[in-house]
Amino acid sequence: MTPPSSTAPFWETTPLQEMTTAEWESLCDGCGRCCLHKLRDEDTDEIHYTSVACRLLDVSNCRCTDYPQRHRKVQDCITLTPAMVSELDWLPPDCAYRRLSEGRSLPTWHPLITGNPESVIEAGASAAGRCISERQAGALEEYVVAWPGQPAKKPKKPSAHKRPSVRHIRANTP
Repeated sequence: MTPPSSTAPFWETTPLQEMTTAEWESLCDGCGRCCLHKLRDEDTDEIHYTSVACRLLDVSNCRCTDYPQRHRKVQDCITLTPAMVSELDWLPPDCAYRRLSEGRSLPTWHPLITGNPESVIEAGASAAGRCISERQAGALEEYVVAWPGQPAKKPKKPSAHKRPSVRHIRANTP
């Protein structure tokens, strides 16, 4: 009798530099955090994350609305490569590219592990519903937040008897 095959998934056996385009692209969990604008302090070099998304990002589902043409429409859109991943200090700590380049495994909520593309939202790793398009935002400095640079935290569910408080963010408010 032949023992069952226990083939490890490609991300555990294939170095980033040797992945096919399809394998590389599938590592993206679709969180949208890399598509949020970031500010770098000129004096300290510190990164300040914002909740302002690229104009091409659909803020409700964190998918690029024109992925094939994104570089033509957004001049500073970056295409990640294996060579540059370790150099980018602004990638989210949960980012699969960052984790694998650091020798760590994928987070347990990653869609490649769960088989569910919504698991990134359920885990609290997604920017979906937590960001605003640059087309509606005012000055980036008004939208500085910490969560894009922190590990995912599962969102707290509001209690059944209490309505959650919601603050509407409006652009160009005095």
